[in-house]
Amino acid sequence: MTGLERFVEAKRPEIKALESMSDEAFRPWPGKRPSFSRALEEGGGGPLAVVAEYKRASPSRGVICETLEPEDVALQYASSGAGAVSVLTEERYFHGSIDYLSRMAHAMEQAGTTVPMLRKDFLFHPLQVAATLATPASALLLIVRLTPDARLLRDLREAAEAGGVEAVVEVFDERDVALARESGARIIQVNARDLASLRVDRGACLSLAESCPPKSGEVWIAASGMSCRADLEAAASAGFHAALVGSALMEGGRPGEALQRMLRGGEERHEN
Repeated sequence: MTGLERFVEAKRPEIKALESMSDEAFRPWPGKRPSFSRALEEGGGGPLAVVAEYKRASPSRGVICETLEPEDVALQYASSGAGAVSVLTEERYFHGSIDYLSRMAHAMEQAGTTVPMLRKDFLFHPLQVAATLATPASALLLIVRLTPDARLLRDLREAAEAGGVEAVVEVFDERDVALARESGARIIQVNARDLASLRVDRGACLSLAESCPPKSGEVWIAASGMSCRADLEAAASAGFHAALVGSALMEGGRPGEALQRMLRGGEERHEN
């Protein structure tokens, strides 16, 4: 079983549970969603905008940090220069929860601040999109390798956008980019981590943006393996508008301070 296949298998019980829920469970979020793409286009205090991730664990690292509650991390990121916040909601391998989205939104509202949130998970079913629309997420992740059919990818993206949620479409190579564009994707995320082997190749990530340059109207995000300001600068030079950073911020238990150091520079590289 490949990496993606095991992630899909882990989502089967969730989809089965969604199929048994009443329409009330899918009532759209009534609040305002700040624009995810606009936040990335506006940038931040560093070379490009940073999508700072709340990441408790991962298959490649095991437990990263489970002592910080989502509310605390949301406020740290919001006050430390994050352009947006990525929230891992997958439960089995990343120890996430879809409830983290509403908890973070409430904490930010109480503090009088707001940062757009991305629901990062393995989403490939219309009911998963509907469930996301019931949260305060501003964006959700769609992975080309999970939905390798342009029509299905377009249908999921359009369903999300109809509810006011933008779709971030994740790619790994030129073929994925072509399919993402065929589906009408505007926000494209290039993952440097191979989801089968879990190995990171930052060079391949940057090269893809150079071989398939972002088109007018597209917003590109570099993901995985980012751990210092030099990584942000390299991604910006390659044409990316934003970088998604998770492990490098969470592992020390002070994600807000880690984000500030990364944006300022001067920190040492370590593997994500």
